[in-house]
Amino acid sequence: MNLFDYTAKRRNQTLLAKAIGVKPVSISQWASGVRQVPANHCPAIERATNGAVRCEELRPDVDWAYLRESPRQAA
Repeated sequence: MNLFDYTAKRRNQTLLAKAIGVKPVSISQWASGVRQVPANHCPAIERATNGAVRCEELRPDVDWAYLRESPRQAA
């Protein structure tokens, strides 16, 4: 599902914005295609939507398969 469809179905961009720590106007701009979703926000959107909106849908230009398969580096 894309972000536009998700927000249209839920009818509340404010809740999603709050869940990922951005302003509702950002969600609106991303959903409408005015601005591209920053890649660093994609995983948070995927988690907040319980996987309904996937990183691959938000940013098909990013190699999410590589990132999903990479082991996490110790800090």
